[in-house]
Amino acid sequence: MKKNYPKALIVCFIAGFVLSLSGLAQPSKNGFTSEDYFNFEWVSDPQLSPDGRSIIYVRNFADIMTDMFYSNLWVINFDGSGNRPLTSGLYHDNSPRWSPDGRTIIYVSDREGKKPQIFKRWMDTGQTVVLTNLLFGPMGISLSPDGKWIAFSAPVPAMPRTITQLPPTPPGAQWAPPAKIIDKSIYRFDGMGYQVSMGYVHLFVMPAEGGTPRQLSQGNFHHPFPMFGGSLEWAPDSKSIVLSANRQDDWELDLMNSEIYEFAVADGKMSTLTRRKGPDNSPTISPDGQLIAYTGFDDRYQGYQITQLYVMNRDGSNSRFLTEDLDRTVGQLQWAKDGKGLFFTYADKGNTKLAHVTLDGKVKKLADDMGDGRIAYGGGSYSVAANGNLVYTLTRADHASDLAVASVADPKINIITSVNEDIFGHKKLGEVEEIWYESSKDGRKIQGWIMKPADFDPSKKYPLILEIHGGPFADYGSRFSIEKQLLAGAGYVVLYTNPRGSTSYGEEFGNLIHHAYPGDDFYDLDSGVDAVIAKGYIDQDHVYVTGGSGGGVLTCWMVGRSQRFRAAASLYPVINWYSWVLTADMAPMGVKYWFPDYPWNIPDHYEKRSLLSVVGNVTTPTIIITGEEDWRCPMSESEQYYMALKLQGKEAVLVRYPGASHGIFSRPSQHLSKMLHIIAWFDQHKKKAE
Repeated sequence: MKKNYPKALIVCFIAGFVLSLSGLAQPSKNGFTSEDYFNFEWVSDPQLSPDGRSIIYVRNFADIMTDMFYSNLWVINFDGSGNRPLTSGLYHDNSPRWSPDGRTIIYVSDREGKKPQIFKRWMDTGQTVVLTNLLFGPMGISLSPDGKWIAFSAPVPAMPRTITQLPPTPPGAQWAPPAKIIDKSIYRFDGMGYQVSMGYVHLFVMPAEGGTPRQLSQGNFHHPFPMFGGSLEWAPDSKSIVLSANRQDDWELDLMNSEIYEFAVADGKMSTLTRRKGPDNSPTISPDGQLIAYTGFDDRYQGYQITQLYVMNRDGSNSRFLTEDLDRTVGQLQWAKDGKGLFFTYADKGNTKLAHVTLDGKVKKLADDMGDGRIAYGGGSYSVAANGNLVYTLTRADHASDLAVASVADPKINIITSVNEDIFGHKKLGEVEEIWYESSKDGRKIQGWIMKPADFDPSKKYPLILEIHGGPFADYGSRFSIEKQLLAGAGYVVLYTNPRGSTSYGEEFGNLIHHAYPGDDFYDLDSGVDAVIAKGYIDQDHVYVTGGSGGGVLTCWMVGRSQRFRAAASLYPVINWYSWVLTADMAPMGVKYWFPDYPWNIPDHYEKRSLLSVVGNVTTPTIIITGEEDWRCPMSESEQYYMALKLQGKEAVLVRYPGASHGIFSRPSQHLSKMLHIIAWFDQHKKKAE
């Protein structure tokens, strides 16, 4: 359970943090401030009991003393009563799963050591035992329908390759660590580091009462690939498991080309159920065992392709669309208990929905506002019980993260938790206004949102921050965002939009940047700034721009083509596409889907889209912020941009976070520091102009 440290301690810690960043303005106490950061909580992975009466969920929080994020399990009744913790302490408790009879749960936790293990808890007594002793943490744990087996995936270690041998080390000698020998195309993942000894992820089963896990899958392939994740789904008779994997000979260079496989529990016999060019993912078997639903598309190597919902016979025959008329990507499939349809999620115009589709393709929306609760991107999770009760993680622009419940028969929403009432109950969050405007490029309608500071007064003039999303194939929306609330709490109006290339508007809109990113998205973003200025409360001399990842790319694109911004903050950008496709962890995907050929064959194409092509135009003071262990947008990209600016005598600062991966999210202090550096940089340049 989250520890309640004295308020004075938290204020003292944050004050010291803020004082280390010169020029930071004092934020309004009415809005979200840095002092609130370590008290913020969010919910995830709610799981309804088989009878639909109870919900176990994950409650996540930061600890100010250890500077780590943790999570515990809580349980609450469907009507909102009886909310209480099942676990407590500074641990990572997650992935709760009910047994079919509702008497026990299994979950994953690191409370017995550094490596996560599978635990079992009896709900009537609270007795808890650890079931495994794995070298690597389990992924995708799943209980069989008969309650006798647990399935999970886990890495199987491999001996690192050696090419030569050194002489024996003398007793007591302290030699350097051995060389890392790399012979794979995919050899490191962001957030996971180098994988030279991880081997491959394989499917395991073990008795639900504990015992030795037994490996079912074989071969030099991942089951599933950890970069994409995926679920393990049991057949109703508990005799087999279906999953998605890429077992092609060239899987490292064609990552998306996955198929659906079925593994027999008795002997590990594998059956291949799909055979097409493109991803086939997230399989789930109907309650009668006759059908398999899954997601995917026929791969055309476009930057953005709509992920459709399919149904096929159990043997893989007669595959057909269920959502052919829904021009939106679908995910998180779950069969209705009567087998006559499925539940799924999709995002539309920046809002994530929970829906139901019948087997003849009739779609009915059940709920809006599903999300992660921390960031303005999509996400979130849900669960539906046999009696039609449903629960999901709800977020809105003015509501951070809570559980909402309804029923399939009556989708009236009831919010049953209030995990952040202690910090928001007496505060006024930044008000959010939806905006639609026309792009100066071609008149297309672009959707955006304006977040205003607490106590906003339209008769006054405010500085404006254009905050750009990453991806680039992603979407912002009417969801809570810690980062944007901090910017607004510091006295800025914040504009965030979904320019061309954003998801949740259909495949045609998403592919307007296919082989053309960055490009015309400049006009969509620039027109958004004009639209907010036209409202009359923006000081045109104080317009700023920031964004992370793909938003960092577009931040550099904006200042390379416009001098309207007083200062810029580019977070973990890609600067040189030539070097990026040769160093990023997703390099094979980048060169195959985002470019028409290898860089040495079309260097002019790569150069045209490089941010170095416009760096000579930059006059905007720019701070670049990146994690030193970012393998998605490696530090070398930021270093190139920083040095390109410094060689020209331009004002630039490079901020590096040791040990941080992409997004700089893993340590609370680093995440907070990242945001405070943005505010401090803009404040400093705002004061220079005063």
